[in-house]
Amino acid sequence: MVIRRRRRALPVAALALVLAAATGCTGASDSPAESAGTPSVSGAAPTSGAPAVPGAPATPVARVCAHPAAGPAKAPAGAVTVDPAVVGDLAAKTESSPSGTTFWLRPGTHRLGPGPYDQVVPKKGNRYLGAPGAVLDGRKTNQYAFGGTAVDVTISHLTVQRFIAPNNEGVVNHDMADGWVIEHATIQDNSGAGLMAGARQRVSASCLRGNGQYGMNAYKTGDSIRGLVVEGSEIVGNNTDDWERRQPGCGCTAGIKFWAVDGADIRGNWVHDNRGAGLWADTNNNDFRIEGNVLESNDGAALIYETSYNAVVRNNTIRRNNWVEGRAESAGDDFPYATVYVSEAGGEPRVPARTDKIEIYRNLLENNWNGITLWENADRFCNSPANTSTDYCTLLVKDTSRCARPAIADAPLYADCRWKTQRVDIHDNRFVLDTSVLRCAEKCGRMAVLANDGTSPDWSPYRGRWVAEAVTHRQGNRWHDNVYLGPWSFVAGEQGRTLGSGQWQGAPYRQDAGSTFTARAGG
Repeated sequence: MVIRRRRRALPVAALALVLAAATGCTGASDSPAESAGTPSVSGAAPTSGAPAVPGAPATPVARVCAHPAAGPAKAPAGAVTVDPAVVGDLAAKTESSPSGTTFWLRPGTHRLGPGPYDQVVPKKGNRYLGAPGAVLDGRKTNQYAFGGTAVDVTISHLTVQRFIAPNNEGVVNHDMADGWVIEHATIQDNSGAGLMAGARQRVSASCLRGNGQYGMNAYKTGDSIRGLVVEGSEIVGNNTDDWERRQPGCGCTAGIKFWAVDGADIRGNWVHDNRGAGLWADTNNNDFRIEGNVLESNDGAALIYETSYNAVVRNNTIRRNNWVEGRAESAGDDFPYATVYVSEAGGEPRVPARTDKIEIYRNLLENNWNGITLWENADRFCNSPANTSTDYCTLLVKDTSRCARPAIADAPLYADCRWKTQRVDIHDNRFVLDTSVLRCAEKCGRMAVLANDGTSPDWSPYRGRWVAEAVTHRQGNRWHDNVYLGPWSFVAGEQGRTLGSGQWQGAPYRQDAGSTFTARAGG
């Protein structure tokens, strides 16, 4: 059986402020990605006489790229004014001013010095406010806009564009400092990631658009991101440099990528038209709340939650995702490539969080390429060659070397050395499928819970069908009380075992109790 997994390069630690000569990625378009149309929903009440639709987001959708909020037209009292006519004025005045200074950038295009590593290095508590029309432009010359380790920096009402950060690095908050606030900002047309993340970072009402790799790379050296918030923002058209084509199977793209983040609230955002996944939580993330978002028209999955723990996914509208990647991957292949893909991730009561399961509920999924797949790779565990999260182990085992024979074959390591798709509760969602809209006859309307046969390495205690039986029958993965409109089918246990709704509900699977199925309503 083919083993399905997404390969990923381990995120590269951000480089020091002064680097040896390096080559940045320069493939980002000179023009910003445009917002494609309007959001599918706005959170408004249903039309009079129409039934309430489960899954409509409670939060109005962010459309900030087309309509950015204007910054202060005059310098706030006590602020240092920055002149766009003076090259390097922002960096120089930052260096000469004390911590906690507010800087007001006049209207116009501001430039840094001519060197690739010329950048702004804020001090603790600094605030950078853009006047209407204020732009910080890297001119495809500077690698980074804002770096350094100062905490509690605010960047507001400013456009940051055309910087050339290398792959896996970021333009704003390059060194992953804590407590930064990015609000009413536009970060666009940069190579690498538009934005990195630190602990307690808040991204609010901002536009992350048309960046070469990620809109934001939420990774920090030492895996210490806690309390991350992304709210009311638009994340659109990222991965313009098409890194999955440059490095096939790298898993190094998304509108936002999260790595080892403990505690995140992702709410009220419009995540759309990204080349690849919309949101991707990859490796030892925990305690996520993903709610009130519109996730639509992303080339890949709307959401991937992988080798991670404890999440709530609710009140989202998820439409027209995975058309490009799902169609391509499904050609000649019957694996259920999903729009919401839960891979070796689940609820774990021993990992502290606001929930002890993955709960997916009150979402509207409409005309995506497939629905929700719960997958577990039986060959992926600590120290296994199939563990593409190099040198990482589960959050339950601190010493990775313990996951080896003979100890791994016995309790507690037998259970704890493996990421498990478990305690996933999928309920009160509305799944709508019209195959004429997707222009597909098959392979685009599936739900799935499955695993491969364990085969390697030869010392693996998980060889054979044990994991497939566990993920399907014994790990508390449940669908119930959902509404299905359209020709949905179901995959259980293993690739190629396709079921109708009656078989899915009957023994031995007993899924979707209390759910309703209307086969023709999606067409």
